[in-house]
Amino acid sequence: MRVIATAGHVDHGKSTLIHALTGTHPDRLAEERRRGLTIDLGFAWTDLPSGERLAFVDVPGHERFVPTMLAGVGPVPAVLFVVAADEGWKPQSAEHLAAVDALGVRHGLLVVTRCDVADPGPATAQAQDRIRSSTLGSVDTVTVSARTGAGLAELRAALDRLVARLPDGDAESPVRLWIDRSFTVRGSGLVVTGTLGAGRIRRGDVLVTARSGRPVRVRGLQALGEETGLVRATARVAVNLRGLDKESTGRGDALLTPDSFLSCLSCDVRVQHGGTPASELPRTAVAHIGSAAVPVRVRPLGPDIVRLTLPEPLPLRIGDRAVLRDPGLRRVLAGLTVLDPQPPELRRRGAAARRAAELGDAHDTPGEASELRRRLLVRRGELTAMGVDVHTAPVAGDWLADAAHWISLRARLVELVAAYLSERPTEDGIPVEAARHRLGLPAVSLVEALVTPPLRMNRGRVAAGPAAQPAPVADAVRRLTAELDGRPFAAPHAQRLAELGFGRRELATAARHGAVLRLAEHVVLLPDAPRLAADRLSELDQPFTVGTASRALDTTRRVTIPLLEHCDGQGITEVLPDKRRRCAPGSPARSE
Repeated sequence: MRVIATAGHVDHGKSTLIHALTGTHPDRLAEERRRGLTIDLGFAWTDLPSGERLAFVDVPGHERFVPTMLAGVGPVPAVLFVVAADEGWKPQSAEHLAAVDALGVRHGLLVVTRCDVADPGPATAQAQDRIRSSTLGSVDTVTVSARTGAGLAELRAALDRLVARLPDGDAESPVRLWIDRSFTVRGSGLVVTGTLGAGRIRRGDVLVTARSGRPVRVRGLQALGEETGLVRATARVAVNLRGLDKESTGRGDALLTPDSFLSCLSCDVRVQHGGTPASELPRTAVAHIGSAAVPVRVRPLGPDIVRLTLPEPLPLRIGDRAVLRDPGLRRVLAGLTVLDPQPPELRRRGAAARRAAELGDAHDTPGEASELRRRLLVRRGELTAMGVDVHTAPVAGDWLADAAHWISLRARLVELVAAYLSERPTEDGIPVEAARHRLGLPAVSLVEALVTPPLRMNRGRVAAGPAAQPAPVADAVRRLTAELDGRPFAAPHAQRLAELGFGRRELATAARHGAVLRLAEHVVLLPDAPRLAADRLSELDQPFTVGTASRALDTTRRVTIPLLEHCDGQGITEVLPDKRRRCAPGSPARSE
């Protein structure tokens, strides 16, 4: 099944066109039929010539009902943009296009209706020119008359071409069903409807509501009027729920896979190009996200970055699109892209500008490496709930760490223990809770994971090794740690090792204490190099060559070959008969 929404000015024939295509009039309310005006969202479906089943979300075109229009278009990947031949481009045509553009919709079809009443040429040229400058770009155009049936066959063929280009919904993703309608059925209870853009819902599933967090059980499912036991994205779906009443939910709420989304009360977003500059946005506005419309406070952080504060939690992810609208002036202000649904507090002077600079190169598509660089330490579940695909192995429990930050923390802990013992020579070591506090870490388990030779755990304290390193060796290790910060596999050459303080004796002592990893005569790295290499190598297409590994590790064959041989011996990688390698099944690199 595919789903598209209508868009266009009031009384340009959207509902009549859907009726002609499907045989079902989408205006279901008595008042709509009496006034001849679409007030709420309507739904209908048809089978296309290819056999593809297509569902329509019909939206109102009147300016008073733009919030309803946005609730219908928000979760849908494509639009059927309707312009009447006898009226051409009108004010709500422009506002609907602004909303579609703000949402970043890239798939659409222009339909010029009432071609039996007026020459469709001028209206077609005008509409194509306006639409071309939006995210829809150049779209197929069909001229029709719903009254005479002229052009309907061509429209069906064009719809087939459109749906063939639409991306498939990811049925393996968590469910986030934005609710656009709720009602009760005698004998069945509460039913909610929405467009399922990702995931799958089965009869008997337990979901949670975004608004209350309450668990609800799926009592029954319908897709396009037919009972079913399973619905996969993309689809229009009606869900009969047990454990919820109509007063507890409604349009703007969402059904979610448990523990798969974070409740967001503030978020940092990018104001899309073509919208109002961040500094000129009003301090209060309405954000339309999914089927929700919520008043928000707007705080500019930089030229195109703002922070939204929401009155109620919403299940947002990195990359979500939204529309910021001024309900008083009845106009779209900007399109928004969520960059961070769990932003840090801004407490110090200049924090807003620093935050804007930090998000300056953030992408609409969440990336694991960039998110770890920004957050330094984060729980795996929190990162996946933001929409990030995680491949890095945790450093402790479910904690993930930016590699460079983790190396820095380990070096700081060594310095911290040395300083503590110099002040208190009679103590065995620094209490682990004190170390956690001084390093600013959120969990004791992280401190314990940082303890590697020359450090050791001793009855709740972080202590120096059995035979502490001489000061010149410790200094050389600190200099090497700084040297490798950011490029952990760029092993210094022999001359540079000597400059860092590693003579033959110092190098042997550091290796004996486990402070360095000596792979060859003059190939020296830090002890966590194999783990870091495993993370990077696991992201490559398997198997891989030495050259491919060198590029991934940002180093030379001088380092790559002995490092890979070491990884072979540790069971991290294995050599194939053609001399290529792969990450060994069951190794830490393949444990995800």
